[in-house]
Order: sequence, then C-alpha cells, then structure tokens
Amino acid sequence: MTEAAGQRLQKALAHLGLASRREVEAWIRAGRLTVNGQPATLGMRVLAADKVRLDGRLVRQRAGSAIKIFAVHRSPGVEMRELLQQLPRSGGRRFVAVSPMPTIDGGLELVSSDGETAERLQRGVRRLTMDFSVRVHGELSQEGVQRVLQGQLDNGTTVIVRGCEAAGGEGSNRWYTVIALGASGKDIRQLFERQGAMVSRVLRTRLGSVTLDRSLARGRSRLLDEAQSAALMAALLGVEPATADAATGGS
Repeated sequence: MTEAAGQRLQKALAHLGLASRREVEAWIRAGRLTVNGQPATLGMRVLAADKVRLDGRLVRQRAGSAIKIFAVHRSPGVEMRELLQQLPRSGGRRFVAVSPMPTIDGGLELVSSDGETAERLQRGVRRLTMDFSVRVHGELSQEGVQRVLQGQLDNGTTVIVRGCEAAGGEGSNRWYTVIALGASGKDIRQLFERQGAMVSRVLRTRLGSVTLDRSLARGRSRLLDEAQSAALMAALLGVEPATADAATGGS
C-alpha cells in the first residue's frame, strides 16, 4: 500500500504477509473486506491512507514489510509446518518456504512472508548455486565421486555438479561437500545413493548468496536485511555477489 498510484488490494495484502493473492480474492468475493467503509471489489487499488478492514478489523500497514525473507536453520526431522510456526509473528501471518529440504534432512531454509517474493524465488531457484554437506557410511571410490560429478539422476535428467570433495568424518561416517546448480536435497541424496552409498544426512549450507554459518543455531531464524535480500534476488538473474558470505545468517 505504498505505491503512489496505489496497489491492487490482493497484492497489497499479500505483501503484508496476510494471505496469498488467491486467498484475498476469496475474501473479497465473500464480502469480508472493506476499503474506507465500502465493500472491496476485485482489482481495486488502495493507497497508504486507505482504511482496509478484514471482518471489521483494521488491517494495520507495517513500514518495511513489503519484502521479508528469513534464513532459517532447520534440524533434520523437523516438519516444515512446525518450523514455520516458530517464526516471529511480526514477520507476517503466512510464510512460504522456498525449495524446502526433505524432512529427513535439513540445514538452510529460505522463507518469505511475501507471496510474490516467494514465487519469484521458487521460479528462479534452479539458477542458484547451492552448497550441501552429505554424510555417508563408508567412503566413495574415486569412480563414485566422478559419477556424482556427472550429475545423472534416475529419471534421466542431469544436475550440474560443480564440486564434490571429501570433508572428513568420524568412525565409519564420512562427509562430502557438494556444490551444485539448482539441485534439490532429494537430487543430492539420489546422486550418492546411485553410487551405492548409505546416506544418513544431507544438509544445505548455502543457497545463492545466503550462507548458513555457525552463528545461526538450529531452530533459529534471521531476517535478511535490504542488502542481503537484494543480493539474493540479483542471484536469480545469474549475477552472483562477489562474496557469498555477504548474506550470512546469524541468530
């Protein structure tokens, strides 16, 4: 509700993190929204001075709430819906996760309370470079590492893998660091399992320009500032920041 010519009501409320545009349209059709005391209509525009009410209750406009992206450190085994419930209510009422890791795995998750921003990130996530830490039982052969680098998946598609290196371990467990373009956690797990590896954990440690570091404890989140959000959105266009750790998260 901050543009000089106003915003469509659906977009304005989605920016505030209240609901998706489709949900707002349903509210309008059901007569639940009013603008300056009059029933809202589909496609109408609103200004910052307009009084929007939902079920008679004033929708308060929050400065700086148009784009909110959170970096979250998710523990393996924690359901995404449980994680979203732990996010600060000041960030919005509705949060959307961007390319979430499988429940069995974890690491860095990106979440936005702005539906439009989340949609842009989801559409462009395949153009983002990501880092993963993979724990396996045993050790891959050199041939196995080379096959991981080839990025061949079960469905015949190929993931661009830019690096796969041993990263230490304890006992019979070994860690590998993988750098890939637009890969999902499921893709990474499959690449190793195709080599006969017993994968016990896949953790995402970087997504585009946002890096997970030790200052962001498990279960904690951090709101990206304006510069960090801009760097992430620029990465969607293939313009990687000079330093990936410019947008590291901390609790």
